[in-house]
Amino acid sequence: MKFFDEARIEVIAGDGGNGAASFRREKFVPRGGPDGGDGGRGGSVYAVADRNLNTLIDFRYTRTHRAERGQNGGNKDCYGKGGDDIVLRMPVGTVITDQETGELIADLDEDGKRALVARGGKGGLGNLHFKSSVNRAPRKRTMGEEGERRSLRLELKVLADVGLLGMPNAGKSTFIRAVSAARPKVADYPFTTLAPNLGVVRTSEARSFVIADIPGLIEGAAEGAGLGHQFLRHLSRTQVLLHLVDLAPFDPEADPVRDALAIVEELRKYDQELYSKPRWLALNKLDLIPEEERAQRVADFLAAYGPVERHFEICAINGEGCQALIFALQDFIDAERERVETEKAARRAAFDAAQAALLAERDRPRDDEGEDFDDEDLGDEAEEDDTASDANDGDRPRD
Repeated sequence: MKFFDEARIEVIAGDGGNGAASFRREKFVPRGGPDGGDGGRGGSVYAVADRNLNTLIDFRYTRTHRAERGQNGGNKDCYGKGGDDIVLRMPVGTVITDQETGELIADLDEDGKRALVARGGKGGLGNLHFKSSVNRAPRKRTMGEEGERRSLRLELKVLADVGLLGMPNAGKSTFIRAVSAARPKVADYPFTTLAPNLGVVRTSEARSFVIADIPGLIEGAAEGAGLGHQFLRHLSRTQVLLHLVDLAPFDPEADPVRDALAIVEELRKYDQELYSKPRWLALNKLDLIPEEERAQRVADFLAAYGPVERHFEICAINGEGCQALIFALQDFIDAERERVETEKAARRAAFDAAQAALLAERDRPRDDEGEDFDDEDLGDEAEEDDTASDANDGDRPRD
């Protein structure tokens, strides 16, 4: 199956049914009065994330999705049937935006997440609603509302914890084959990978993370060279970027430092937020360098490249150094997950506290002028009432 991560569709919600204007006609019931029913509501269009899907190919060829119209109202107080809703199933990670306004409608980042993308129109009112003491035979009714109509842009951003970056033939697909059960195509020519690949890396029975391999970048991708920037969106949800560098390129004129810095510059041109993500270096293909030259080659590269957060020396084809790298990635991802959960818990606690304060303020007793009063005020008023009661008792005549 081909991989499609973009699609443009049109969704049309159903119109509401029209209200009816009719009167009761029955033997021995003169002047039966209005009995026109309401029209049914129009069907809405929903989008639901489905983890069993991994491409937008279903929306590549079916461009228009239309919900059912509501039925018109009838006589004898008959209401029209509501139109059936339609549900569009999309891969987890799909971002839905309005093509005309650019408004973000929904981000389906969890399995089963449901979003309303086009609301059906309300049904019109029948003349039954317009009768009154001065208008006992209304001939007024209302028409159903039109359903929403939208042009949507669907964009799939795969959900992964680690994103692989690098020039073509840097060993990204070989690396993901070495650390996961994914089996992307590997060959000795550039741009072997034409679509993103996902692999699950399991470091223990209860610990794992997802790694994403995208097609290689080259210098000038921002201007459309190679496959361009079209797959970089799949790295936007990652927590750390792993930049693979080929320290032993086959081309004698290739410069690993210049190529690595070109990748970083392409990131900066594409998205500043993606450029600011944590980025680690994995210096690959060390098995092609004589053992006595490896340390010097690595030192020269790091000196020319500049400061780097962390770097690892690996050989993806035989797994050398890969285990230390994936355990370091797992520790980093676990720490990030814990930080995110802590922030979510703090935001949730702050929201709950704010809601509790609002409820307490709403339930707080107030006097006639709308000002708050406390228990002391109640006590003073109670004492005054007791004093007045005693005085009245003293004025009463005694038997």
